[in-house]
Amino acid sequence: MENLEKSKNTAIVAYLTIIGSVVAIFMNQDENKSDFASFHIRQALGLFISFFLLGYFVGYANSWTATSAFYIFYFILWIYGFSGALQGLKRELPVVGSFFQSTFKSL
Repeated sequence: MENLEKSKNTAIVAYLTIIGSVVAIFMNQDENKSDFASFHIRQALGLFISFFLLGYFVGYANSWTATSAFYIFYFILWIYGFSGALQGLKRELPVVGSFFQSTFKSL
């Protein structure tokens, strides 16, 4: 039971900024590496990296509508992933989750 709580805590930390994702990677690098924590680390890290990469280009659109839609889309994805970590569920993010799982499979 204690290992499940440690895995959940690591998964939750992963969703708290990109620095939290990096901290969670180090939290999950021991002999008891958790599949649950690794799953959420991949989801959160992919979410943050894609947010910064795509956000750079969306910023150049110079459109309030495009920027707002972008922020709302990523906020909904973040809530979806974070709530899954809180509930102890391994739910892939819609649209991009499987891509993040395959891209960061070494974590």
